[in-house]
Amino acid sequence: MSAAAEASGERGIAAARSIRQALSGDGSVAMYAETSLALPPEAFVLPESAPETLVNLPDRTALFVGRERELGLLDEAFTAAGGVVVQAVHGLGGIGKSTLAARWAAGRVGSYNPVWWITAETPADLDAGLAELAVALQPALRDVLSREALRERAVQWLAGREGWLLVLDNVSDPADVRALLGRATGGRFLITTRRATGWHKVASPLSLDVLEPAEAAELFERIDGPGDDVEALCRELGHLPLAVEQAAAYCAEAGISAGRYRELLAAYPEEVFAQSAEGTDQARTVARVWRVSLDRLADTPLAGRILGIIAWWAPEGIPRAYLELLGGPVEVTEALRRLAAHSMVKLHEDGTISVHRLVQAVARAEGDAAHEAADLLLRNSRTFRGVDGNLLWLTHMEAMADRTDPESDTETEARLYNMGGLKYSDDESREVELYERSVAAVERELGPLDEVTLDLRLDLALAYGFVGDDERAIELLERNLADHVRAFGSKDPRTFDARAYLAEALLDAECGTDALALAKKNASRAERVLGGEDLMTLRAWSAWAKAVSHLAQTDADTDEAEAVEAIEGVMTRIEAAAGRDSAMFDSLHWELIWVRAAAGDIEEAAELFEQCTLRRARMYGETAWVTLSCRRALVDFLWKRAGDVVRARDLAAVLTEDFERLVGATPYVRAMRLDFAPLFAPPEV
Repeated sequence: MSAAAEASGERGIAAARSIRQALSGDGSVAMYAETSLALPPEAFVLPESAPETLVNLPDRTALFVGRERELGLLDEAFTAAGGVVVQAVHGLGGIGKSTLAARWAAGRVGSYNPVWWITAETPADLDAGLAELAVALQPALRDVLSREALRERAVQWLAGREGWLLVLDNVSDPADVRALLGRATGGRFLITTRRATGWHKVASPLSLDVLEPAEAAELFERIDGPGDDVEALCRELGHLPLAVEQAAAYCAEAGISAGRYRELLAAYPEEVFAQSAEGTDQARTVARVWRVSLDRLADTPLAGRILGIIAWWAPEGIPRAYLELLGGPVEVTEALRRLAAHSMVKLHEDGTISVHRLVQAVARAEGDAAHEAADLLLRNSRTFRGVDGNLLWLTHMEAMADRTDPESDTETEARLYNMGGLKYSDDESREVELYERSVAAVERELGPLDEVTLDLRLDLALAYGFVGDDERAIELLERNLADHVRAFGSKDPRTFDARAYLAEALLDAECGTDALALAKKNASRAERVLGGEDLMTLRAWSAWAKAVSHLAQTDADTDEAEAVEAIEGVMTRIEAAAGRDSAMFDSLHWELIWVRAAAGDIEEAAELFEQCTLRRARMYGETAWVTLSCRRALVDFLWKRAGDVVRARDLAAVLTEDFERLVGATPYVRAMRLDFAPLFAPPEV
């Protein structure tokens, strides 16, 4: 039992044993202490200066490559005289922020004292680092003062001195360092952080990107030596320093080539991203570094969901509008803001998002959002009108197809890949492959006679015809017709439609007479069964009119005037039932152009061509592929058939400018410019 103590004077102090209790005479202040402690003299005075060349930096510069621009920017930022200078290097985890900071700081040990590194991921880490600085300044205080007291001494010393450099590494939140920056205003701070935002009132941000290709290869070869496939592997790793270093160290230790590592990465991404070589920090693998960021986003579930979805698409040019279906405007905006704030994605002024391909790979390996990604992409297939929007969408569809197993395709994926769009591709065989994949999926999931299966099989047949494989197209359409009869009966409108497509395929195969006979028989029967004004009846007559048009252009014995009359008759019926701005009317209007031209009525054909271009712009949009391709055909017609070189040249100039503005210098655009070159050549003298 401890003895009590009582002070007798007004401001006197009474002391019990061990000074467990001390009270002022008026009882206004009470203090408690476990033990008494004799403080050394250093505890009462802050040192005037730091010990000579006081340096605390990690050994992270041995493998440093490149970054000349960023080093120069840091030099420029820290040359400012007077006042505190705070520079925040931010970027994706593993992008080399700490390595850059260590390299720059190591070159400044003659300019600043101390040069002190603090891991500042949490406020507790920051306090511990400041306490260690206080001990380095006054070693005699190591076991004398509490960590809190040491931290305060360090802050007081920094606040009263100039000429020092503190590196605060891996700061999670600007708020964690704001108080320190506000008190210590005479020196320099270099901060590294994954947080891309929130620094506007705290520090000048410097965004760090991936290495240049040559720099990434140099980093790899410093660890594992030169070899084949190094550049390809670095490209696959997105030139991310941590990933390159991790791969090189693993290759060196496992005795495998860069090419073999690529194979393992493709087959087992989750395991590969979690591996590290012996002697390296297990917490510094790609997967674990990013897991820290993802864990911090756990309170915003939509952020993780978005990352899991876009992991299956192309890494660049992801329209933010694609994500609007995932939640309310504020909810989606907040999720994207947080992803960007933690450097998991980049938000661009053109309304698109980009994400590092390795972030995607890790997200794919750890998540299971492939079907949701396919569904969202399918639902956004009509979000943007125009060839530029379509091509962008197709880029993401292609990426999705490359990253998924065909055996796991559902009806959603089948519908998605069926929208490959042959007319936008430079690789027709690839597009046919996607159509075949979509048909295989629905036949497996829905059966051969399901309506979806029959629809997608029709598109596959049309794709065969588009690439000139008429035999396979006709064979598949004959099968489709037979299956329509089995599934729906011979009098169903869908069966008449299937037969009309077969007749058109026969036309493409130059079987004009057979096509005409089949189309007329099909249309006559459809009219008896469905009635003359039924749209499917008119669709059947449209196929017959196309056969008439084909023969008028290819068969010398066909009367073009009669063909014109026949086509215009069907067009009149279609206009009454569906209007002039219908796909069926537009399709026959196109045929009428060429029949008029075959009949020698070039002026009328040119007028029809102009009308067709205007209609397609109205129906599909001025930048739609069907509109642009119609404009190109009009240029050729005016130039080569009508002889109107001036008009053709004017239209060609505007058309090529529009194409390049929309899609850039693609192979299609380059070929078009080459085709038009004679049109712009000066006339021969």
